[in-house]
Amino acid sequence: MSTDAVTPTDGGHLLYVWTPNGYRLEERDGEPPARGARVDLGEAGAYSVQKIGASPYPGDARPCAFLIREP
Repeated sequence: MSTDAVTPTDGGHLLYVWTPNGYRLEERDGEPPARGARVDLGEAGAYSVQKIGASPYPGDARPCAFLIREP
C-alpha cells in the first residue's frame, strides 16, 4: 500500500483502491460514496464501493471507502 501522497487530515475521505500491484489510498474531498455506488477512476476503470470503514491511518477520523474493480 502506497502512502506517499496521503497525509491524514480531518476533512474529506479516503478511497482504498485495488490494483494489480496491490492497494493504494486516494484522498478525496467531501463525503464518501455510498456502499454499492459506482466510482469511475478514469483510466483506472470503474470500481464499486464494498464497504465504508475507518481510515487505516492511526488517529485519522476520516471515513474510508473500500473499492473493488467492476468486471
